[in-house]
Amino acid sequence: MKFIDWQTIDYIEAWNKQEELFQRIIQAKKDGKDTRNLETVFLCEHPHVYTLGKNGQFNNLLVNEEFLRKIDATFYKIDRGGDITYHGPGQLVGYPILDLENHGGSLKGYIYNMEEAIIQTLAFFQIPSARLEGAIGVWIDVNTTNARKICAIGVRASRFVTMHGFALNVNTDLTYFNYINPCGFIDKGVTSMQKELGKEINNEKVKEIFSEAFMKILNTNFTP
Repeated sequence: MKFIDWQTIDYIEAWNKQEELFQRIIQAKKDGKDTRNLETVFLCEHPHVYTLGKNGQFNNLLVNEEFLRKIDATFYKIDRGGDITYHGPGQLVGYPILDLENHGGSLKGYIYNMEEAIIQTLAFFQIPSARLEGAIGVWIDVNTTNARKICAIGVRASRFVTMHGFALNVNTDLTYFNYINPCGFIDKGVTSMQKELGKEINNEKVKEIFSEAFMKILNTNFTP
């Protein structure tokens, strides 16, 4: 498995690159080839963008096109699960393109493992976090009136090959979440590592810790 850091990349460019590898792995499976050497985790940041999952509700975007232009943001309806979310500078986005049959897991188990890698990453930075029943992703202060999401997850899979992934708020400008109902929720907030700790976080260190946790959980070998 390879980890590739795109740094800052346009959302559509990243989507097209994901789709290309996604289809290559599916074709390799159809041809009976070993897909392990194709598996890749892309890490990146995006310019301001809102994305709506295939089953999401458009009315969870609370602003019009003119306002989006004003805040220098774009909007796309895409083919992952989940509702609406925001990507932008200061956020760590990860797109694992994997063949789950190499890792002995179901899609549900894969999402659980991705959440676990984020939980372990946050624990390294002394931020306690957990899953919230009925809500995919990683949360702070679950089961309280102050529950807030720190990491969104949305995945697409075909023939047990995955694309899309997670978005962890590291040093994210949280005001951009004011213009949506994040992940469709109207009664829960969002947060970032920076907000929780009261200081700017080294994003490169977050990438390092996440990558180590994720590959360990998937029981695979890291390929730089």
